[in-house]
Amino acid sequence: MITEREIFLTNPVEKAKVEEFLKKFDLTFTGVIDYTMGLFDDGKLIGTGSLGGRVMRDIAICEEYRGKGLTHRIIRNLQGEADRRGVTGNQIFTKPETVPVFEHMGFKCVAVANPYAALLERGTNTLDEYLARIRPLLGTGKGKNRGAIVMNCNPFTFGHRSLIEYAINNCDEVIIFAVQEDRSIFPFSDRFSLIKQGVAHMHNVEVVSGGDFIISNATFPTYFIKGTDELAAQTKLDATVFATRIAPALNITVRFVGEEPTDMTTNAYNNAMREVFSENGIELKVIPREQKGNQVVSASSVRNALAHDDWETVRRMVPKTTLTYLQSPQGQSIIHRIKMLQAFKDMEIKPDLKKNSTK
Repeated sequence: MITEREIFLTNPVEKAKVEEFLKKFDLTFTGVIDYTMGLFDDGKLIGTGSLGGRVMRDIAICEEYRGKGLTHRIIRNLQGEADRRGVTGNQIFTKPETVPVFEHMGFKCVAVANPYAALLERGTNTLDEYLARIRPLLGTGKGKNRGAIVMNCNPFTFGHRSLIEYAINNCDEVIIFAVQEDRSIFPFSDRFSLIKQGVAHMHNVEVVSGGDFIISNATFPTYFIKGTDELAAQTKLDATVFATRIAPALNITVRFVGEEPTDMTTNAYNNAMREVFSENGIELKVIPREQKGNQVVSASSVRNALAHDDWETVRRMVPKTTLTYLQSPQGQSIIHRIKMLQAFKDMEIKPDLKKNSTK
C-alpha cells in the first residue's frame, strides 16, 4: 500500500534522500521550501512534492508508478498544507512537458520558457488579479513611450536614482516595480518606502509592487540564492512572464537595467531579457553603473560600509532620504543585523586563514 507523510528537511538523512531522488529528474532544492511530502511504497520513496510560500514545486514520481493518479495525490496533500497555512492561491513551477497534466487539475498556464520551465497558477492572487489591481494606479499608457525598471533597492542608492533619471529622460512615463519577495536584509515595506521617497521629486514616475510575478520565489528563486543550476531556466521564465504578460497589459515598450559585469546571476538575467524581449518587441536598455570616484555605487557596497561603520562611503552612495532612514531606530536595527551577519562571515573565514598560515 502506498502511504504519504511529511518529510522533515531538518533531518539531514531525510533531506539527502529527497535530494538524491530529485536528481533523477534534474530537480534541485532552490528558493524557499516550507514543507515537503513523500509517497512511499513499503518504505521506498516513490514520489515527492514541496511547498514554498504559495509555490508548489519539485513534484516527481518514479516512472513505474505513473498513471496511477499519484500526481493528484501529491497536489491534494500540498493543497491541504497550503490551506492549513492560510494560502488561498497556488503556483506551480514545472517543466514545459508537464503543463497539460496540471492544466487538467485546474491550473492555468501563466508562461512557458522553452525548453526550461513553465509557471501555472490557480485560486486567488493570480496574475490577472495583480494586473487588475495595478492598472487603475498606472492608467493605460496608450500613445506614450512607457518604460519600466525592476528594483530590489537593498537599500536605495544614488545608483538606483541615476538609472531612474536616465529612464525618465528617455521615456514619457516610467513604472518602477519594487521586488516584493522578502528575502533581503531590508524588508519590503522599508525598501518600497525608500524608493517612493527617492523619486518623490520626479514627474511621471510611478512605484508599484512587483507582486508574485517579478523576481519572486515562483519565477526566479536564484536571484536570492546565487549560482545554482537552474539559473538559465528561471531567468528566462521571469523574463518571459514580463515580456508576454505584464508588458503588453501595461503598454510597456522598454525596460531599463543597470550594467552588471561581475555578478553572474544578474548578468545572466540581463542576457535572458535581451533574448526574450527581442522576440516580443520590447527594447532592453543596459545603462552603465553610477560611480563615485573609482568606486561603483551599489547596494552591496553600502551594506559592506555599514557593516564596518564606514559612514563616509555610505554618505557618498545614498541620497538624504536613505541616509535619514539608516540613522533612524528602524535603520539602526537593520544595521545591527548587517553587522551580526558580517561577524558570522568573519568567523567562518578566520579558521581558513589560520589553516593556510600553517602550510
